[in-house]
Amino acid sequence: MGRYLVEPFDHSDRYATERYQGAAGRNWWRCDPTLRLLMRRYLGDGFAWAQPHLDRLGGLMGGLVAECAEETDRNPPRLEKYDKWGRDVSQVVMPPSFHTARRALMADNFTSPAFTEQARANGADPAVLGAAWTYLLDQADIGMGCALGTGGDMVVSLAEKHAPPDVRDRVREIFADGYYSGEAAQMFTERTGGSDLAALETTAEPDGDAWLLNGVKWFASNANGSAFVALARLPEGAVAPFLVLWERRDGRRNGVRIRRLKDKLGTRSVASAEVELADAEAFLLAGAGSGSGLGTMMKLTNASRLGVAMMGVGVARRALVESICYARAREAFGRPLAEQPLMRRKLAELIVEVEAAQAMVFDGHAGPRLRLAPALIKLRAARLGVTAAGDAVEVHGGNGYVEQWPVARLLRDAQVNPIWEGGDYILCLDVRRAMLREAAHEPFLDRLEAALGQAPGGEAATVSLVEQRVADLRKAITAWSGLAPALAEARLYPLAQLMADVYAAALLLEQAGWEQRAGHGGRKALVARLYARARLADQGPLRGIDGPADDLEHFDDLRTGAFTETGD
Repeated sequence: MGRYLVEPFDHSDRYATERYQGAAGRNWWRCDPTLRLLMRRYLGDGFAWAQPHLDRLGGLMGGLVAECAEETDRNPPRLEKYDKWGRDVSQVVMPPSFHTARRALMADNFTSPAFTEQARANGADPAVLGAAWTYLLDQADIGMGCALGTGGDMVVSLAEKHAPPDVRDRVREIFADGYYSGEAAQMFTERTGGSDLAALETTAEPDGDAWLLNGVKWFASNANGSAFVALARLPEGAVAPFLVLWERRDGRRNGVRIRRLKDKLGTRSVASAEVELADAEAFLLAGAGSGSGLGTMMKLTNASRLGVAMMGVGVARRALVESICYARAREAFGRPLAEQPLMRRKLAELIVEVEAAQAMVFDGHAGPRLRLAPALIKLRAARLGVTAAGDAVEVHGGNGYVEQWPVARLLRDAQVNPIWEGGDYILCLDVRRAMLREAAHEPFLDRLEAALGQAPGGEAATVSLVEQRVADLRKAITAWSGLAPALAEARLYPLAQLMADVYAAALLLEQAGWEQRAGHGGRKALVARLYARARLADQGPLRGIDGPADDLEHFDDLRTGAFTETGD
């Protein structure tokens, strides 16, 4: 502990500051039984090899990276627009804390080619380990997660497919140490709007095997990136994605000029900016004759949506841990908050909601590829990040509203997740597009049925409830498809929410079945039961007041299965 003056009234044990350790300084792998359970399930025989790597990573994220995140938030990036000769250099200067964290992360990068090769050789799925890496990072700093880039894999694969050989080699060089090493970024949004592609003003003109882009991007996600995906309008009017690098292929500075960095509410560790493209050299990320390339863009967007969903659940997990830690230490009315029924109800609700979103996000990354999944997962997880962070502020009381405590930053950071990669209504429109054009609801419903087929024994009532809601969802989709267009659009939100509710409940039952069969107990069945009861059951005229008290009677099981401390 640091040195401080002792006031005459500070002798009470309630002022002992060491009692109030939050998430920072802990090993986030060791204190997260839910993550360990997921890794056992998804890694199988590779878990034993992966465990020491995950343990080391947990210490890094909860230690150095979490500490640097707070410092970077206080000292955000700045823009050096001109050099001493008055030339436009548009250089983003990152604080030392950012570089310290980035070096440590790249030294322990689960997406690097060397690590992924080792993982495969030892029977561990690199995609699952990469998801765990970002999950832990996002608990520390979702801004850093964005700065390192969630779309590097897509940039590399598209460059391999569409870029000229010399440009492809340059992209390989940028991302030689893994998808997060090159800091991929997006330049989609313009002053006319982010989602209204018909209003896009940036133009693309052919220039040999390259293109020249001209326009202003109102919100470039990471102006410090090395490789950008920009949207521009082709001469025939269609919108297409392009690769833009900082340097032209001849080594000269590209026509990328940063007008200013955004003064944002949160995520200050990522240098978002207004960017002018002035004859910027670019390369089409779609094959010749493929039209607009919007299909390519949707693949980019869906991959990014899963990344943003992971940010949402990462913030929610951090908020949960901070809430549990504070509630166990803070005393009111003669006993810790965590021993009082109303606080136990709130913590139990947080635990269940976080684990439901966690199940969805990891299924999106490691489970079957479903066209509907990214939109539904982001819809739920991004919003949960905001509500969970808000709950954490409330648990901390007035302290939560003070920037010296960690939860104020969590709330500021979390608020961007429902915006990034499309707000709730844009996600709902994508759900409609996927159902109408691809009948994407059919494989989604099949996935729900498959998950229920793996449910645990002894949970007949919960399984029956979820099965009934799957049947109700089928009826809801049929009824929705018969509505007039305007009304059908208005009803998209409750339909998507129902989809997300049933999806999460089915996945929790699937996890519970695996947990039971693998001999790890029956706690996840309790989580599934509480979630299904809260989200899917008919609460009746008494609004559930007369319902079972599993959340209170089994609170210790819920809490110890969600968070453990050294010595627990």
